Amino acid sequence: QVQLVESGGGLVQAGGSLRLSCAASRRILSSYAMGWFRQAPGKERDFVAAINWSGGLTYYVDSVKGRFTISRDNAKNTLYLQMNTLKPEDTAVYYCAAGPAGVGSIRLGRADYWGQGTQVTVSS
Repeated sequence: QVQLVESGGGLVQAGGSLRLSCAASRRILSSYAMGWFRQAPGKERDFVAAINWSGGLTYYVDSVKGRFTISRDNAKNTLYLQMNTLKPEDTAVYYCAAGPAGVGSIRLGRADYWGQGTQVTVSS
């Protein structure tokens, strides 16, 4: 059984930065597409960013383009999300996900594995 563990969340002021990490319990990343999702209180979980197995293809939701960067280090079994110029509306629990079917499926939330989430709170 594969486990994904997110870290790096916290409280930051608007305009600040955070870097989220997602560590896999075993070597799955080299063949899986991965992504980040977020869920704000009272709302559904939404897609944020996705990356293919090699890191050569990325997708972002429009609201984070130019501010967030998704990346991966397959040698370290770790996925990252660099978040800059954070806004209060970025406040949410952030989840990472992994699946073998490619970025197209990840973008739709079709993943085999999900992390437990890490809280990001952006104060105004």
